[in-house]
Amino acid sequence: MFAGHYGSGKSEVAVNFTLSLAACHRAAIVDFDIINPYFRTASARAALESKGVRVVAPIYANTNIDVPALPAEISALFDDKQVKAVFDVGGDSAGARAVSRYRDDFLSERTECFFVFNLRRPETSTVCKAAEIFYAIQKSARLPFTAIVNNTNLLSDTSERDLSEGLDAALELSDRLSLPVAFSAAMECVAAGAPDFCARSARLGIPIFCIGKYISMDYK
Repeated sequence: MFAGHYGSGKSEVAVNFTLSLAACHRAAIVDFDIINPYFRTASARAALESKGVRVVAPIYANTNIDVPALPAEISALFDDKQVKAVFDVGGDSAGARAVSRYRDDFLSERTECFFVFNLRRPETSTVCKAAEIFYAIQKSARLPFTAIVNNTNLLSDTSERDLSEGLDAALELSDRLSLPVAFSAAMECVAAGAPDFCARSARLGIPIFCIGKYISMDYK
């Protein structure tokens, strides 16, 4: 499960993570963003389905009709133990509330719940602000986060300084929340131009997950 505030880039990370799983497993991605009427992950549907990924979306995904309807296929995914499923959760506590309906299913599967953090977004521009968002989503979803994903970026304008300052903040957030930083996500071209950041991440044992750009609508 990937969750974070709007603009954190959680959907892009979720799509890339799902594609990485699809290289070795049957994979599916579920959009839980029933509050926002636009299903951003749907813009990556072609890339996902070309790799055999099953895409599960609300009935009115990618329209301007805001109907909180969750597909029946979601429950079926919990029963299919051969599928690795990724859940892209709505970007605030209201969006995360949909997840609570499946709380027992998630807990029985010992789900990894990642909090996606982006220091370069106004709502999470400080560790204090990020912690507030963290607790609000966790309370609404009724599921404990298990790790932090550092996704600090300014899209194509991301610099090595952005990456380094984001990692510093993620480590501080990690100490505050007593959770590990699972990995840092970065566009492959950006990571290639940030040797000091890559070297430091290696020393700290924090992997860098290189991602591509698949979501063509507003970054989320």
